[in-house]
Amino acid sequence: MAAAISAINAKIRSQPTLSYFCSTHFWGPFSNFGIPIAAILDTQKDPELISGRMTAALTVYAATFMRYSMAVTPKNYLLFACHFVNFGAQSTQGARFLKYWHYGGKEEALKIKAQQTAQTAKTEGQNVLQQGEEKGKSILHQGEAKLKEVRDKVIK
Repeated sequence: MAAAISAINAKIRSQPTLSYFCSTHFWGPFSNFGIPIAAILDTQKDPELISGRMTAALTVYAATFMRYSMAVTPKNYLLFACHFVNFGAQSTQGARFLKYWHYGGKEEALKIKAQQTAQTAKTEGQNVLQQGEEKGKSILHQGEAKLKEVRDKVIK
């Protein structure tokens, strides 16, 4: 059994492309791409949820390992690409964090939310008023019909 595994391993390692796809130089960065993908998806979420400390740590991590990916032999360009994308995504998150918490983004978001709430309240108020007018007209028509009915009975 060990001889068969050794033979399969030798066959894989003899082909450069297959050898690369079976190495840690491929699977390490490939599995690590989950971090930048999550960071990119998080750019669509509310900036109030961003952790400044975690974003800073991930930015430093990405910058450090970008450098490391070029220092190893052979150079790992896939790992470099992974950390380059992560560095960009974390920098974007960091900028969103700073804007929201330190440069007026929170106040701007609250102002927009207040305007939206006011507009919703106005629209709902107009709808209630319109329904009230329609209900009032309906009651008026019913009252007029009853009045006509009573008048017709009195006249007979």
